[in-house]
Amino acid sequence: MASSQQAAHPSAIGSERVKPPKFHTESQFARDLHARAQAYFAQTGLPERDVPAMRKKTVQIWVWFLGNWAALVFLPVPWWAKLLLALTHGVAISAIGMAVMHDANHGAYSKHPAVNRWVGYSIDCMGASSFIWRTKHNTLHHTWTNVEGVDDDLELGVLSRMSPHQRWLPFHRAQHLYMWGLYGLLVPKWALFDDFYNIALGRVGPLPLPKLSGRDWTVMLSGKALHLVLYFVIPLQFFSWPAVLAIYLLTHAVAGVVLAVTFQLAHCVDNASFVPVPEGGRLADDWATHQLRTTVDFAPASKPLSWLLGGLNFQVVHHLFPKVCHIHYPALAKIVEQTAGEHGLTYLVQPTLGGALASHYRWLKFMGERPDQRPATGALSPA
Repeated sequence: MASSQQAAHPSAIGSERVKPPKFHTESQFARDLHARAQAYFAQTGLPERDVPAMRKKTVQIWVWFLGNWAALVFLPVPWWAKLLLALTHGVAISAIGMAVMHDANHGAYSKHPAVNRWVGYSIDCMGASSFIWRTKHNTLHHTWTNVEGVDDDLELGVLSRMSPHQRWLPFHRAQHLYMWGLYGLLVPKWALFDDFYNIALGRVGPLPLPKLSGRDWTVMLSGKALHLVLYFVIPLQFFSWPAVLAIYLLTHAVAGVVLAVTFQLAHCVDNASFVPVPEGGRLADDWATHQLRTTVDFAPASKPLSWLLGGLNFQVVHHLFPKVCHIHYPALAKIVEQTAGEHGLTYLVQPTLGGALASHYRWLKFMGERPDQRPATGALSPA
């Protein structure tokens, strides 16, 4: 089995703003966890990737997405039915992102790189670049999770304050109210602005963006063109501009909220740790222990939610085993919990979805308050 520490090595990155820190050497916890996961696959005979249930799930989600889009555009139904179709189509978009492309772009879908690459292009079909996503997500977020100035997924712009190490502005006092709406702009902003901005800047956070090859440019631009054809060119043959724009914004608002909130419930909550780059450039933990401190699972008993989110409610497991298909996460979660407990470490789990949503709400509110004389490290709680 591939090592649980799949993220890029810190020495591969340089930054003009922040020099990414190094981790301590691999802990006994990490070694034991890796050995037990290997034993699990050896004893069960199950493949880490190329899982038949995953292929079946991929077909189901794509049939849902395409059938829903066709019904939304071509089916002669009342306006209220169009709204329902728009809502469910937004969920289908998020399902492709979390339950199909996510595994593929981590190399967890198949042992064959070409299969992962082609399945990973599904994010390009949604209008976002798989090339830039892999740089932003796989390298920065999965290596330096919740490390301020390095984990670019914490950087949502001036309108938000997600970490105690970010600058506070007076209007952040209301972010626990307005951020839920802004999450809905994630997908259009990503598809129509962010990728071009990162290319023009030549960076993703502190990481220089690798040069795009001809194939990378072709895939990215073809995906964005397909995005415009599906949601503007074809619908405008049947509906007015205002109607097309309204359905586009509603559909992608739903997708954006589901995608953004899923991430936030695992990292931007009141029992996750947020870490500044330390003096001396070395973090207090090894990489695996750092993932336990900065990531939280939620609603692990909900099978429907796990199916829809591609197992990302088991975010701790995903961070520790990013190259293993998410179908295995429930079984691996038990191994993580047992091994962490034996080493005196806490496996952070929020039992319910409602509890996780409340935790993120509290965190937004807490981070929106004036931070005078508050501690700057560790998990913070409003209690």
